[in-house]
Amino acid sequence: MDQSLSNTAVVFVDIINDFDFDGGNDLYQNTKEILPHLLKLKKFAKDNNLPIIYVNDHYELWQADFNKIIDYCKNEKSKEIIELLTPDDDDYFLIKPQHSAFFQTPLQSLLTELERTHLIMAGIAGDICILFSAQDAYMYKFSVRIPENCMASELKENNDYALYLMHSVMDADITPV
Repeated sequence: MDQSLSNTAVVFVDIINDFDFDGGNDLYQNTKEILPHLLKLKKFAKDNNLPIIYVNDHYELWQADFNKIIDYCKNEKSKEIIELLTPDDDDYFLIKPQHSAFFQTPLQSLLTELERTHLIMAGIAGDICILFSAQDAYMYKFSVRIPENCMASELKENNDYALYLMHSVMDADITPV
């Protein structure tokens, strides 16, 4: 598949997060480590006029309103990450009911409308939501890049294993940003 920028979209998964759950502290620390790379990816997308699509857990709010989800998730721990990676007015924001960014969301329809067949996926948790999203993208025949330094999980060994699976089974490019 052609992987030019003209058919590329950036998908951020679960970036708006409260980290308020068992394992949340570990995920927070690992997300802080990738934060500079996520910012670099967002800047790259903006500089190249790539669509940025946030797909996020809904936190039982169910309105696809990122401001409501930000208000719910923002705390002392999450504040910096949320403020630096808040969607801009020209970004897309979708909510998801489960792990995959594709499951019961309009993501596939949006990508078709935007004529995007290559995805750069980034975010958290790599061993759950990014893995499930990458699997669905692969099944829908999208080509996928998941920069290894733009994905975090609670445990680094689980993150590494998810990257291995995405690269070896789903043919994802995991070259760092």
